[in-house]
Parts: sequence; C-alpha cells; structure tokens
Amino acid sequence: MPLLDVAHAEVRFGGVHALRGVNLTVEAGSVTGLIGPNGAGKTTCFNAICGLQTINAGRMTFDGTDMTGMKPHKRARLGIARTFQRLEIFGSLSVRENVLAAAEIRRRWSHDRSNAGATADEVLALVGLTHLAGRGADTLPTGQARLLELARSLATRPRLLLLDEPSSGLSDTESEELGDLLCRLAEAGMGVLLVEHDMELVMRVCSDINVLDFGAILMAGTPAEVRADDRVRAAYLGAADDPEVPPDSTMGDGAFAAAAAGAAHG
Repeated sequence: MPLLDVAHAEVRFGGVHALRGVNLTVEAGSVTGLIGPNGAGKTTCFNAICGLQTINAGRMTFDGTDMTGMKPHKRARLGIARTFQRLEIFGSLSVRENVLAAAEIRRRWSHDRSNAGATADEVLALVGLTHLAGRGADTLPTGQARLLELARSLATRPRLLLLDEPSSGLSDTESEELGDLLCRLAEAGMGVLLVEHDMELVMRVCSDINVLDFGAILMAGTPAEVRADDRVRAAYLGAADDPEVPPDSTMGDGAFAAAAAGAAHG
C-alpha cells in the first residue's frame, strides 16, 4: 500500500480543467518527482493533496485512510507537511522562532511531550541553519529562507513531505546539499513528493517521476524512462519545428541532456 494514493483526481475552475483524472502514488522511503511545464497543474495538485483545494472528483488516501473530504489541519495531523512556491515564513520572528513555532504547535496536538526547543535545534542542524538561529527571518536571502521553510515543515515530524520548488534561489552547492538531505530523509522512511524545475536535482534524487501536462499525467516512470520519452521533450520544448521555442530554453536539449548525464553518473 502506498503512503499516498491519488486516484482520478479532478479539479475545475469554472471552464478551466486544472486537473484531469490524475493518478499519483508516493511510497514511504522514496523521493517521487512531479514535473511539468509552467501552468501544468503541479501546485493545484499539491493544494488538493493538502486539502487547500477541493477536488471535484476522485479520491485521496493516506496510508489507507480516505482523506478526500478531510480539512487541511486534519491532513497535517495525519503526517503531511509542505513548503510553498511563494515563500511563507514568519518574517518578524527569528530563524529559530520560526521552527520552534511549528514544533510547539505539533507538540500541542500530538500530546507526545516532546521538547519543542530540542526539536527546533535538531532540525536547524539538519538543514544547516544553526549558525543563523538568532537572525531575523526577513533578513535571509531567498535560498536560506527556503531552507528555513523546509526546516519548519520538518519540525512537525511529517511522514509525507511536499516540496514546491525547494531549490529556487539556492546555489549549486546548496542545491546539491539539499538533494543529499532529501535522500537521507527518504532513507529514514519519509515519503517525499518533489515539484522542481532543477532537472539535475530531480534526476539525481527521484526514484520515480510523474510528468504533468495540461492537468493530466503525461507519463510516469523512472528518471531514465522520463528523459528518454519524446512526449516529455515535446511538452517542455514544443514541437521540433516550432519557431517559438527559444534555442537557449532552460529545459532545452542541452540542459535536459546535462541533467540526464548527471543522473547517469551520480
């Protein structure tokens, strides 16, 4: 039984069909990718999984529990946490206070008598932000702010972590360290669903990748299967004779080939 099972999910906004019968699974102990061009429906899918967006049809199951009609806070208490494409941190608080707030909230509803301060310190060390613990969150550059948002999510001790563009703003070194962290989290038993445009990162850390296009799953497979699929290239690049595809597209043949090569030798 997968940790997360999304079956035939449909989301409509008036005449716009944002999700079209999406089937998606995430296994515990693995990093699963969800990629696709801008506007493909990736964030809508995240919102539907978290309960921030009601689905018009379909079913969502978490570890065997049907959570289709469940409120967002109840899904969080099942063990689901997420980050956002647009940063959502408490700018008026320090780095440590941001993480401590999440740890304290989790302790209240879980009644596990954990030490919230110790949890905050542990998570800050995990993401490499201990040296910035007392710094104001609103003074962080984008890359470190994204790591802070990740730390705050981890402070809730999730079983499923949804990451929306976590490498945006990170340096190459920070992105590589993030990939290593995601692999360690998966090895510890956590399920991770990753939305990301950094194809090198996706190809390196994901065991399975789902490609979303116009609200539907175009294909799902291993990194090797995805990078070899002509439909994926067409979805990102357009038809081969499309004059509007820029030759230096960030998802062009060169970048895609580099990501594939990096994954093959990683």
